[in-house]
Amino acid sequence: MDIFVNMIDDLVDILLVGFVIYRLLLLVRGTRAIQLLKGIMIIVFAWLLSSYFELRTFQWLMNQAFTYGILAIIIIFQPELRRALEQLGRGSFFSRTAHPEEQAISHTIAEIVKAANYLSKRRIGALIVLERDTGLTDYIETGISLNASISSELLINIFIPNTPLHDGAVIIRKEQIMAAGCYLPLSENPFISKELGTRHRAAIGMAEISDAVSVVVSEETGQISISINGQIERGLTEEKLMNQLFTALHPPVKNSGSFWSKRGNKDGQLAKKQ
Repeated sequence: MDIFVNMIDDLVDILLVGFVIYRLLLLVRGTRAIQLLKGIMIIVFAWLLSSYFELRTFQWLMNQAFTYGILAIIIIFQPELRRALEQLGRGSFFSRTAHPEEQAISHTIAEIVKAANYLSKRRIGALIVLERDTGLTDYIETGISLNASISSELLINIFIPNTPLHDGAVIIRKEQIMAAGCYLPLSENPFISKELGTRHRAAIGMAEISDAVSVVVSEETGQISISINGQIERGLTEEKLMNQLFTALHPPVKNSGSFWSKRGNKDGQLAKKQ
């Protein structure tokens, strides 16, 4: 019995240490700390070799490096350690990491909303089209190819008046700004309000022939509009624009099929029958 308990304790210990190491690797991924970790691994490997071949002088140097290296690691990894402690304090260190696709969509939405809000306050006209399932390559080819990572600063600079790319539309595919200054088909719907200008008609036109999502900033009023499925909604607030984009672009949550969800569905069905 004691052996079984000890095995359980060891297993929990190993899993906990492994999870902490995994979270730390996620924390430093994409930072300069990765290169520093590679350097530390090389030093550890050199120390193991010196121990195996009994290279006493080299082993002594490695021991000194390890002795004073702890302090050096704390200094070198100060930003990463501080970020880890902050996440631990917020309780997000042990939370489940979001799917990369969800992170990409959230980042795209945040940058578009930030740019639209900036342009709206200054009444700078803009037309941003987000590709979904229907390919927009034909319209991308009518503009100037950028193939740049999306950022609010780049979107704002594109639509600044009297710049080469401010006329036309920006087309976004996932996290990439594919092209700017693109020409889009105008809607021929006779019932569209006469108040709407070329940008709004182009946004509606794209929504009529594809499943693309178009965000328009009016140059005259500064109003933000969104066009989806042949319809246009005007006068959006920053919060409502974010919600609309999130609903349109975010992938649907899949049913996990867990025991508890199945049990809940079963109980619900039994309740209905009763």
